[in-house]
Amino acid sequence: MKKALLFDFDYTLGDSTNGIFLSVNYALKELGYPERGVEEVKRTVGLTLKQTYEVFTNKKDEGEAQKFADLFKAKADEVILPNTTLYPGVMDILQKLKNQRIKIGIVTTKYHYRIDAILGKYNADGMVDIIVGGDDVKIEKPDPEGLLLAIKELQLEKSQVFYVGDSLVDAQTAESAGVDFAGVLTGTTTRQDFSKHKSAYIGQNLEEIYQFAETLI
Repeated sequence: MKKALLFDFDYTLGDSTNGIFLSVNYALKELGYPERGVEEVKRTVGLTLKQTYEVFTNKKDEGEAQKFADLFKAKADEVILPNTTLYPGVMDILQKLKNQRIKIGIVTTKYHYRIDAILGKYNADGMVDIIVGGDDVKIEKPDPEGLLLAIKELQLEKSQVFYVGDSLVDAQTAESAGVDFAGVLTGTTTRQDFSKHKSAYIGQNLEEIYQFAETLI
């Protein structure tokens, strides 16, 4: 029996594409690198900022990667919140889970304060029981630290939790943590891509994930 659903954020609960696109290209331009297209940027969503820097520069430079991260964060503080939307139906699903007394969490590489601000924008801050952001852990996904921290704070067993995400990073995180995973196809990862990792269910959207999870709660 599942007692909690823990979610990734980007392309799982919501879409911050334009804000991320603006922030990535601001950082690249400031460092003298060519700007990238929206689809290229979308494929890096869910990676750490260091990994994103390495993808777009093909370099491993700790100092410059930190400059990239600092520039990204500065721009993101301006543009992420106004350029983030929750997917249709998300609020209804969160409310249904609350009514069923199912714990709700968000485990993401996004910073904790950004998730707080986004939830506040939608008056959803009281809906989520725990948030673990990229700034709450020493090692980001796919390391299981954040997911295991959320489970510990909720005082649950691994078997009582589903982790829901849109990427192979999310699938790897759940696998490393020993937690059942449900993949959602609202990101850039395909059903075939997800087949490379163990998944309890793959859904076209969050409503399908909820309908599957409802049979187990």
